[in-house]
Amino acid sequence: MEISRSEQKRRMQQLEQLAAALTDLPGSIQNQLPCPEEIITQVRAAAAMKSGARKRQIKYLTKLLHSSDTQEELYSFIAQHKGSAIAAQKEHHQLELYRNALIEEALDRARENDEDNWGEQWQSRVVEELKSVIPQVDEKALLKLAYRFAKTRNPRHSREIFRTLRSALEQQKRAAQPVDSAV
Repeated sequence: MEISRSEQKRRMQQLEQLAAALTDLPGSIQNQLPCPEEIITQVRAAAAMKSGARKRQIKYLTKLLHSSDTQEELYSFIAQHKGSAIAAQKEHHQLELYRNALIEEALDRARENDEDNWGEQWQSRVVEELKSVIPQVDEKALLKLAYRFAKTRNPRHSREIFRTLRSALEQQKRAAQPVDSAV
């Protein structure tokens, strides 16, 4: 799936929000961050700064986070200590990205093909990618909804695609959580 420049900018803004949230943590919690020591040092430095210098330091920290492979761990860490708003916002945005990519693919398919050569069950590379990320996703429902959106342009189908994706993600989260066996 190709990522536009606007999408790249939005992802950097999300990382910048994460960086700002990390700098707002108390110093004792900053020492526990699940990331390289260099990032922890930069987080502490940004926390000690004020105004413009802090903004520049957060931008630099964002650049370090972008090249780091510990982003998911940091999102989980921040969710534990400050609440899950930042992680939920990132998740919501990712689902919107998948929905928009699926709709765009369906619209392209509708433009390319005649009515006779295209139906509700078609091959989608976006759905294949989604199945690798969210195995619980209902492939047939997504293809059907994307087809219907491409035919009618009814926004209800777009919203239903998002709900289907959200539901699949929630199922995946529940399946990944350990079951409490308190007897």
